[in-house]
Amino acid sequence: MSCREHCGKLKYQKINPSPFPRMSVNLENTGSIKGELHTDSKKNEKPERPCLQVDEQGGSDFFKDLILASQTVLETVQQKGRSKCPKCQSSRMFYCYSCFLLVDGVNADKIPQVKLPLKIDIIKHPNETDGKSTAVHAKLLAQDDVNIYTYPCMPEYKDISNEVAVVFPGPKSIALDDLPKYLSTIAGKKPQPTKSSKNALSHENITCEGPELKRAKYDHKHQQSLDEENPVKEQNVGEMETHPTPLKRVIFIDSTWNQTNKIITDERLQELLHVELRSQKTHFWRKQKGKPDTYLATIEAIYYFLADYHRLFLKENYNGEYDNLLFFYSFMHKLINKAKDAAGKLN
Repeated sequence: MSCREHCGKLKYQKINPSPFPRMSVNLENTGSIKGELHTDSKKNEKPERPCLQVDEQGGSDFFKDLILASQTVLETVQQKGRSKCPKCQSSRMFYCYSCFLLVDGVNADKIPQVKLPLKIDIIKHPNETDGKSTAVHAKLLAQDDVNIYTYPCMPEYKDISNEVAVVFPGPKSIALDDLPKYLSTIAGKKPQPTKSSKNALSHENITCEGPELKRAKYDHKHQQSLDEENPVKEQNVGEMETHPTPLKRVIFIDSTWNQTNKIITDERLQELLHVELRSQKTHFWRKQKGKPDTYLATIEAIYYFLADYHRLFLKENYNGEYDNLLFFYSFMHKLINKAKDAAGKLN
């Protein structure tokens, strides 16, 4: 889930600011860093699994095994300082977290784009601060496969519920490693009807029926592509599927822990399968007192889910296919930790 510190083995606890750690930081005051932040693509390295292990010193090498695009473009922008968003004209560093756009001066050709094996919907609490979420990273780096909705607006999933899962911890959640077996068992016991002739995720089926009074915003441009993403094939009435239906869409929640209940208890999500991450550890730079290190940032949760999904469902070794989802996150991690180290505050 994308609660600002999405937890690997999350329990309903308050997290500041959300189940996924917030990303509020003054990048201009961290100083200019030449060369040391550059991460070259490791074209010949093919790790079987993502390897983000913490070193004993608290670590400059968290991300050394990732296969990342060159971050020279980020180094250059960081040295120059903030620029304006081409849409809202707000002053931002790297990207506008409100418009989901790169700021002026950032060469879009230098920013990697990641193709995901399924679609991702991020449901954001309306009271969350845009600038303190890592969810925007997913939208910027996987533009064709990620949509962000502001609660109570979200798609209606009831007609494709057998193809959708919510990543969120709780008593009804199953471990991701158990998901293939679970889907096989369910398919064997209870055949699922094929979806109706109407696309369940069409633009007309975005609803805003939650308890919030103000209507939330969503990206109309990307919703227009949903009909094309899910073409409907002609099927006989009453035709049934008896084999496990592979997931086609995964939902993450972006909210503070004390606000997640309002979203996760929404009946539109309650009927869906819930899955949780149980063993991954966060590398977020702001330590959460009293909270376990299995509480992940939003982008970490998405990354870890996809890496394991690749292994479990595609039946292939993971060779860094989604590492660039951490393109911004890994850069900021090194930038902020370097600043902390210089100030003698790095634990």
